[in-house]
Amino acid sequence: MKRIIISGIGVEIPEATITNDELVASFNQWIDHENVARAARGEVALPKSDSEFIVYASGVKNRHVLTREGILDVDRMAPVIAQRADDELSVMAEFGIAAATRALAHAGVEASSVDMVICSASHQQRPYPAIAIEIQNALGINGAAFDMGLGCSSAGAALHVATALARSGAHKRVLVVTPEIITGQLNFRDRQTHFIFGDASVAMVVEAIETDETRPGRFEVIDTRSWTQFSNNIRTNFGFLSRTAEPDPYVVPMDGKMIKQNGQKVFKEVTHAAHRFITAFLADHEMAPADVRRYWLHQANGRMNAMIMKLALGHEADADTAPMVLEKLGNTAAAGAVIALKQYHEDMEPGDYGLLCAFGAGYSIASALLRKM
Repeated sequence: MKRIIISGIGVEIPEATITNDELVASFNQWIDHENVARAARGEVALPKSDSEFIVYASGVKNRHVLTREGILDVDRMAPVIAQRADDELSVMAEFGIAAATRALAHAGVEASSVDMVICSASHQQRPYPAIAIEIQNALGINGAAFDMGLGCSSAGAALHVATALARSGAHKRVLVVTPEIITGQLNFRDRQTHFIFGDASVAMVVEAIETDETRPGRFEVIDTRSWTQFSNNIRTNFGFLSRTAEPDPYVVPMDGKMIKQNGQKVFKEVTHAAHRFITAFLADHEMAPADVRRYWLHQANGRMNAMIMKLALGHEADADTAPMVLEKLGNTAAAGAVIALKQYHEDMEPGDYGLLCAFGAGYSIASALLRKM
């Protein structure tokens, strides 16, 4: 059995940003119009949003988006992303390649040395041809490629699979790509979710090395683990069968088909599930939570992460132990924990342990115990 390392990490964050105040202004303008119509129908008025509520509920103050166009337009409230021709590179593949190119450069390897590509994200742009195969083709990679997804645990789950493939010898070098264009599935008219998400793309190069080989500054993957439990508390209902329920199968209303969640239940249930998962995972390696130098947790909710760490450690964790990128980027779905890893690892010493752990819809949790080389 080979030793496995993450030899390269790439991150691509779009330049465009939207602040809480901008998002709230658009949302509340829509609410004003909507409540006039609701009053005429004798329905209860919808509550407005505000920046203080957003910061308290999530910790998010800003988010980066693939495009601002259309999102703040009260008559649209969704991004404008043009349809591309079949012979053009897809938007999702393009976003993934931007991060993948950085990961390959960080690893110091050519794309031709990769023999497997996994594109794992919360949402895929289409079922087939697989986005991973499109990325494989564009980068000139031989071997095989496939798409997968596990909500916000997608990157961690793909790392779990990639590690197993490389450790078994089935593949020598695996490129994991997670392009999250989460704003494309976000309901900007839903007070519970309109403020949460941002867009980002990440990639990791996962490869096998000899037992006596070392790569200073990189991370050895000691172990990976995943867990799932069915829950409807985070859900999206948009899919290929959506049209079959409509009177006109060529016009599909999006109401009820975009991201929705029961925030209070998610907070409570995922917090406790993540705490139990982390402590059990570490215990299997005869480690306590305090033995881990740094935690790169899913960047969904600042209060949730603080509670998970308090339950695990028995005290509050500081920003050095469990750094956050949520405030400036929003919840970038499966990309968030990898962004935290990329931005907060340079100061770690050889031999230090870190835990990458993502959690989300499913429910699902995916984690990797890493050691700095």
